[in-house]
Amino acid sequence: MDPGFWTALLLTAFAGLSTGLGAVMAFFTSLRNLRFLSWATGFSGGVMLYVSFVEILPKGMRIMGEMQSAPSAGWAATGAFFGGILLSFLIDELVPGAENPHESRTARELRDVSQGTVPEERPGDGTPLHELERTGVFTALAVGIHNFPEGMVTFLAALADPALGISIAMAIALHNIPEGISVSVPIMFATGDRRRAFWWSLLSGLAEPVGALLGY
Repeated sequence: MDPGFWTALLLTAFAGLSTGLGAVMAFFTSLRNLRFLSWATGFSGGVMLYVSFVEILPKGMRIMGEMQSAPSAGWAATGAFFGGILLSFLIDELVPGAENPHESRTARELRDVSQGTVPEERPGDGTPLHELERTGVFTALAVGIHNFPEGMVTFLAALADPALGISIAMAIALHNIPEGISVSVPIMFATGDRRRAFWWSLLSGLAEPVGALLGY
Protein backbone atom coordinates (compact mmCIF):
# COMPACT_ATOMS: atom_id res chain seq x y z
CA MET A 1 0.00 0.00 0.00
CA ASP A 2 1.24 3.48 -0.87
CA PRO A 3 2.66 5.24 2.25
CA GLY A 4 0.52 8.31 1.54
CA PHE A 5 -2.69 6.28 1.13
CA TRP A 6 -4.34 7.20 4.42
CA THR A 7 -3.39 10.87 4.18
CA ALA A 8 -4.85 11.08 0.67
CA LEU A 9 -8.01 9.25 1.74
CA LEU A 10 -8.51 11.51 4.77
CA LEU A 11 -8.10 14.63 2.63
CA THR A 12 -10.65 13.29 0.16
CA ALA A 13 -13.09 12.39 2.93
CA PHE A 14 -12.68 15.87 4.46
CA ALA A 15 -13.45 17.49 1.11
CA GLY A 16 -16.50 15.31 0.45
CA LEU A 17 -18.01 15.38 3.92
CA SER A 18 -17.85 19.17 4.00
CA THR A 19 -21.37 18.96 2.58
CA GLY A 20 -22.31 18.12 6.16
CA LEU A 21 -21.01 21.52 7.31
CA GLY A 22 -23.55 23.20 5.07
CA ALA A 23 -26.25 20.89 6.38
CA VAL A 24 -25.49 21.88 9.99
CA MET A 25 -27.18 25.21 9.23
CA ALA A 26 -30.47 23.29 9.20
CA PHE A 27 -30.15 22.82 12.97
CA PHE A 28 -30.03 26.56 13.66
CA THR A 29 -33.08 27.92 11.90
CA SER A 30 -36.82 27.85 12.45
CA LEU A 31 -39.08 26.02 10.02
CA ARG A 32 -41.19 29.19 9.96
CA ASN A 33 -38.27 31.28 8.69
CA LEU A 34 -39.09 31.54 4.99
CA ARG A 35 -36.42 34.19 4.54
CA PHE A 36 -33.79 31.60 5.42
CA LEU A 37 -35.20 29.20 2.82
CA SER A 38 -34.93 31.91 0.16
CA TRP A 39 -31.50 33.08 1.27
CA ALA A 40 -29.97 29.61 1.62
CA THR A 41 -31.16 28.29 -1.73
CA GLY A 42 -30.23 31.56 -3.47
CA PHE A 43 -26.76 31.64 -1.90
CA SER A 44 -25.96 28.01 -2.70
CA GLY A 45 -27.22 28.45 -6.26
CA GLY A 46 -25.08 31.58 -6.67
CA VAL A 47 -21.94 29.78 -5.52
CA MET A 48 -22.57 26.94 -7.96
CA LEU A 49 -23.11 29.39 -10.81
CA TYR A 50 -19.86 31.13 -9.90
CA VAL A 51 -17.99 27.81 -9.90
CA SER A 52 -19.54 26.98 -13.28
CA PHE A 53 -18.30 30.23 -14.84
CA VAL A 54 -14.89 30.44 -13.14
CA GLU A 55 -13.88 26.77 -13.02
CA ILE A 56 -15.94 24.57 -15.32
CA LEU A 57 -16.29 26.85 -18.36
CA PRO A 58 -12.53 27.58 -18.70
CA LYS A 59 -11.79 23.89 -18.23
CA GLY A 60 -14.24 23.06 -21.02
CA MET A 61 -12.53 25.59 -23.28
CA ARG A 62 -9.14 23.99 -22.61
CA ILE A 63 -10.48 20.53 -23.44
CA MET A 64 -12.15 21.79 -26.61
CA GLY A 65 -8.89 23.56 -27.52
CA GLU A 66 -7.13 20.19 -27.59
CA MET A 67 -9.55 19.02 -30.29
CA GLN A 68 -9.80 22.12 -32.47
CA SER A 69 -8.40 25.62 -33.00
CA ALA A 70 -8.45 28.03 -30.06
CA PRO A 71 -11.02 30.58 -31.38
CA SER A 72 -13.55 27.94 -32.42
CA ALA A 73 -12.97 26.03 -29.16
CA GLY A 74 -13.95 29.08 -27.13
CA TRP A 75 -17.11 29.65 -29.15
CA ALA A 76 -18.04 25.95 -29.03
CA ALA A 77 -17.60 25.68 -25.25
CA THR A 78 -19.48 28.94 -24.63
CA GLY A 79 -22.29 27.87 -26.98
CA ALA A 80 -22.60 24.49 -25.25
CA PHE A 81 -22.67 26.17 -21.84
CA PHE A 82 -25.42 28.64 -22.64
CA GLY A 83 -27.21 26.05 -24.78
CA GLY A 84 -27.50 23.92 -21.65
CA ILE A 85 -29.00 26.88 -19.77
CA LEU A 86 -31.52 27.41 -22.58
CA LEU A 87 -32.41 23.71 -22.62
CA SER A 88 -33.01 23.75 -18.86
CA PHE A 89 -35.22 26.83 -19.25
CA LEU A 90 -37.28 25.18 -22.01
CA ILE A 91 -37.74 22.02 -19.95
CA ASP A 92 -38.85 24.12 -16.99
CA GLU A 93 -41.36 25.97 -19.18
CA LEU A 94 -42.73 22.94 -21.03
CA VAL A 95 -43.05 20.43 -18.18
CA PRO A 96 -46.46 20.80 -16.45
CA GLY A 97 -46.35 22.53 -13.09
CA ALA A 98 -47.62 19.52 -11.11
CA GLU A 99 -44.70 17.43 -12.37
CA ASN A 100 -42.05 20.14 -12.15
CA PRO A 101 -40.02 20.26 -8.91
CA HIS A 102 -38.73 23.76 -9.80
CA GLU A 103 -42.18 25.30 -10.21
CA SER A 104 -42.30 28.49 -8.11
CA ARG A 105 -44.68 28.70 -5.16
CA THR A 106 -46.50 31.56 -3.51
CA ALA A 107 -45.55 32.85 -0.07
CA ARG A 108 -48.79 31.43 1.30
CA GLU A 109 -48.01 27.94 0.00
CA LEU A 110 -44.49 28.06 1.44
CA ARG A 111 -45.90 29.26 4.76
CA ASP A 112 -48.18 26.21 4.78
CA VAL A 113 -45.12 24.02 4.23
CA SER A 114 -43.17 25.67 7.06
CA GLN A 115 -46.12 25.34 9.47
CA GLY A 116 -46.78 21.73 8.52
CA THR A 117 -50.34 22.44 7.37
CA VAL A 118 -49.95 21.06 3.83
CA PRO A 119 -51.96 17.83 3.53
CA GLU A 120 -50.32 14.55 2.66
CA GLU A 121 -49.87 14.05 -1.06
CA ARG A 122 -52.72 12.33 -2.84
CA PRO A 123 -52.12 10.16 -5.93
CA GLY A 124 -51.53 12.42 -8.92
CA ASP A 125 -51.64 15.57 -6.79
CA GLY A 126 -48.16 17.01 -6.27
CA THR A 127 -48.03 19.32 -3.26
CA PRO A 128 -45.36 21.89 -2.35
CA LEU A 129 -44.34 19.58 0.51
CA HIS A 130 -43.59 16.73 -1.86
CA GLU A 131 -41.92 18.94 -4.45
CA LEU A 132 -39.56 20.58 -1.95
CA GLU A 133 -38.44 17.19 -0.69
CA ARG A 134 -38.01 15.88 -4.23
CA THR A 135 -35.90 18.91 -5.12
CA GLY A 136 -33.58 18.19 -2.19
CA VAL A 137 -33.29 14.49 -3.02
CA PHE A 138 -32.57 15.12 -6.70
CA THR A 139 -29.98 17.72 -5.72
CA ALA A 140 -28.35 15.16 -3.41
CA LEU A 141 -28.15 12.64 -6.26
CA ALA A 142 -26.71 15.25 -8.63
CA VAL A 143 -24.13 16.35 -6.05
CA GLY A 144 -23.19 12.73 -5.40
CA ILE A 145 -22.60 12.05 -9.11
CA HIS A 146 -20.61 15.29 -9.37
CA ASN A 147 -18.50 14.42 -6.30
CA PHE A 148 -17.52 10.96 -7.56
CA PRO A 149 -14.83 12.09 -10.07
CA GLU A 150 -13.79 14.90 -7.71
CA GLY A 151 -12.90 12.23 -5.17
CA MET A 152 -10.66 10.48 -7.70
CA VAL A 153 -8.89 13.72 -8.61
CA THR A 154 -8.34 14.78 -4.99
CA PHE A 155 -7.08 11.35 -3.94
CA LEU A 156 -4.67 10.86 -6.85
CA ALA A 157 -3.35 14.42 -6.52
CA ALA A 158 -2.73 13.91 -2.79
CA LEU A 159 -0.91 10.65 -3.48
CA ALA A 160 1.39 12.35 -5.98
CA ASP A 161 1.90 15.58 -4.00
CA PRO A 162 0.39 16.01 -0.50
CA ALA A 163 0.71 19.82 -0.67
CA LEU A 164 -1.25 19.89 -3.94
CA GLY A 165 -3.77 17.48 -2.43
CA ILE A 166 -4.35 19.81 0.52
CA SER A 167 -5.01 22.81 -1.73
CA ILE A 168 -7.41 20.83 -3.94
CA ALA A 169 -9.21 19.38 -0.90
CA MET A 170 -9.65 22.85 0.62
CA ALA A 171 -11.00 24.28 -2.64
CA ILE A 172 -13.47 21.42 -3.05
CA ALA A 173 -14.51 21.61 0.61
CA LEU A 174 -15.34 25.31 0.27
CA HIS A 175 -17.70 24.76 -2.65
CA ASN A 176 -19.16 21.60 -1.07
CA ILE A 177 -20.50 23.64 1.88
CA PRO A 178 -23.13 25.49 -0.20
CA GLU A 179 -23.91 22.21 -1.97
CA GLY A 180 -24.77 20.78 1.44
CA ILE A 181 -27.07 23.76 2.04
CA SER A 182 -28.83 23.21 -1.29
CA VAL A 183 -29.54 19.58 -0.33
CA SER A 184 -30.52 19.96 3.32
CA VAL A 185 -32.67 23.10 3.33
CA PRO A 186 -35.44 21.91 0.93
CA ILE A 187 -35.61 18.52 2.69
CA MET A 188 -35.75 20.17 6.12
CA PHE A 189 -38.57 22.53 5.13
CA ALA A 190 -40.47 19.70 3.41
CA THR A 191 -40.23 17.09 6.17
CA GLY A 192 -39.47 19.08 9.32
CA ASP A 193 -36.78 16.46 10.04
CA ARG A 194 -33.39 18.13 10.54
CA ARG A 195 -31.54 14.84 11.01
CA ARG A 196 -32.88 13.46 7.76
CA ALA A 197 -31.79 16.63 5.95
CA PHE A 198 -28.33 16.36 7.49
CA TRP A 199 -27.85 12.70 6.52
CA TRP A 200 -28.93 13.30 2.93
CA SER A 201 -26.29 16.02 2.64
CA LEU A 202 -23.64 13.86 4.26
CA LEU A 203 -24.43 10.90 2.00
CA SER A 204 -24.08 13.06 -1.11
CA GLY A 205 -20.53 13.89 0.03
CA LEU A 206 -19.61 10.24 0.67
CA ALA A 207 -19.33 9.80 -3.09
CA GLU A 208 -15.90 11.48 -2.92
CA PRO A 209 -14.11 8.90 -0.72
CA VAL A 210 -15.93 6.13 -2.61
CA GLY A 211 -14.64 7.56 -5.89
CA ALA A 212 -11.15 7.75 -4.37
CA LEU A 213 -11.17 4.07 -3.40
CA LEU A 214 -12.43 2.96 -6.81
CA GLY A 215 -9.85 5.16 -8.55
CA TYR A 216 -7.07 3.62 -6.46
